[in-house]
Amino acid sequence: MVRDNPRICASIVSGDSETIKSISPLVEMFELRIDLIGDNWRQIIAHLEKPWIACNRRVEEDGRWHGSEPDRIGELFSAVELGAAVVDIELATSDVEAIISQIKGKAECLLSYHNLRETPSLEKMREIVNNQIAAGADICKVVTTAQNFTDNISVLKLISDFPENKIISFAMGSLGYVSRILSPLAGGYLTYASIEEGRESAPGQITVRDLTQIYEKVMVRNAH
Repeated sequence: MVRDNPRICASIVSGDSETIKSISPLVEMFELRIDLIGDNWRQIIAHLEKPWIACNRRVEEDGRWHGSEPDRIGELFSAVELGAAVVDIELATSDVEAIISQIKGKAECLLSYHNLRETPSLEKMREIVNNQIAAGADICKVVTTAQNFTDNISVLKLISDFPENKIISFAMGSLGYVSRILSPLAGGYLTYASIEEGRESAPGQITVRDLTQIYEKVMVRNAH
């Protein structure tokens, strides 16, 4: 079923208040990539006019945080105190349930899984989502890498397998382009986009403006 208003989350990888403000009307949320922005990530918060996700991606899942693990998690706790609506925590994080228990009630917990090599079987991805739910996820995120076109179908099917849950599921890379676009149209909680070309946070990411234009064309077509 096609959603009337597909949700776009703009991923911020560096500070640029003018660009951020210009695309704000086009998005539902922002993702603040602490590991990519660096020490001045707190300065960007004042320019965010929409709810934001705090993300400090670990190196094992294509992040660039090179400090200690306690410091990585500490930055996420700081983000909660500074008003983050959602905190992205990798399912593989050590003591993830204890971390979630400290965030619950202050922000939503998005438990994420990233596979930089391939798209696992649908059965395996279902298992991952069930583990995320069991750990206390408010939002479940499974992001894989497409090796062929059928991988797009698998990640989209995962969304329909959990109709009662908030699921983010798509595939990265040029072969996963279709799933990035279709994910929120197929019932996914949101899809990510870059604030402008050249500032992508992951392979295959589309710009906010391009994605908005695509959705506008889809909505017009469906209206007829």
